[in-house]
Amino acid sequence: MKITKATTMGEMLEYDRGIATILMQCGMHCVGCPASIGESLEEACMVHGLDADVVLERIKGFLAQK
Repeated sequence: MKITKATTMGEMLEYDRGIATILMQCGMHCVGCPASIGESLEEACMVHGLDADVVLERIKGFLAQK
């Protein structure tokens, strides 16, 4: 799966639950919230004041190590 800023939180977590750890380390502690499942990574980052490009690179780094 190719993860982009347009990928929803639900799609990412369904693909690999380990991504939740990366998101929480970045400050997104609401990864289990039903409202967040339909948000894109970019939307979720905007709500939390995070740089989506930085978070995306951390997710890609995590997946590359698997």
